[in-house]
Amino acid sequence: MSSDPPGFELPLRLFLGFRVLIDELHAELARQGHPDMRPMHGFALQAIMRGGDTAVELGRTLGVSKQAAGKTIETLERLGYVERTVDPRDTRRKIVRLTARGADSLERSARIFDDLRRRWAGEIGEERLRALEADLCKVTPVDVFRLDVPGWFGGQ
Repeated sequence: MSSDPPGFELPLRLFLGFRVLIDELHAELARQGHPDMRPMHGFALQAIMRGGDTAVELGRTLGVSKQAAGKTIETLERLGYVERTVDPRDTRRKIVRLTARGADSLERSARIFDDLRRRWAGEIGEERLRALEADLCKVTPVDVFRLDVPGWFGGQ
């Protein structure tokens, strides 16, 4: 007779699955010309692409301070993933936009995630993977682009 695993194992296994996917993503991104990309950068680029185009808005979306968001923007700008420009509607306001390099990293990430998903389907079977995804949809929020993970980890 088998016993259920301890309750604490479920979040750890989910996190480890996330970690495996993210680590493999970043290893492949490095091979494809983006060796400086870090997980936080991906969250930030997604947020910027979805309208978090100032340090205040980016910080709010990521759940971090304006200062932390500003440092992330500085790093991404130095690496060539974003550029800051003056808002044509308010010259006091700096807006952040993805560069071609930033857009390329997100496009490559999407393709790599598709490849990783196919690999997992090959490992456990497409039917089981679809069932896992469907079950996770039942127990998680609808918004899959909840980007406040960095702030959530820091706020705990």
